Amino acid sequence: MIGEPVARARDLQRYERLLVEKRRELSSALGEAQSRVPAAGGLEGDLVEQANADEEAEVQIRLHQTDGRLLRAIEEALARIRQGTYAVCEICKQPISKARLEAVPWARHCRKCKELEHSAA
Repeated sequence: MIGEPVARARDLQRYERLLVEKRRELSSALGEAQSRVPAAGGLEGDLVEQANADEEAEVQIRLHQTDGRLLRAIEEALARIRQGTYAVCEICKQPISKARLEAVPWARHCRKCKELEHSAA
């Protein structure tokens, strides 16, 4: 059962709900994060406070970029559901296992191809 491909409509509907919910969470978090990013290089406070503010700004920017990439991956997964190509590896064209999709519902590659991609990098 673990390696069983996703083929049923109810499975696709469930993954679509998961993806939509995750998209909603990320969109909300991104909106909140934008309002929390401190201004870097401010003239207030001593050098330590300025350095801390700069570091916090950099961390928030990196988190924002990571969330943005994840949001794009989710949007792409939702598009694949609409196109009928969801749960099919973009590299080998084989079904992506339910276990992989449970862990990463926005996965574009099966576990084997993802591992090959990582080992090549």
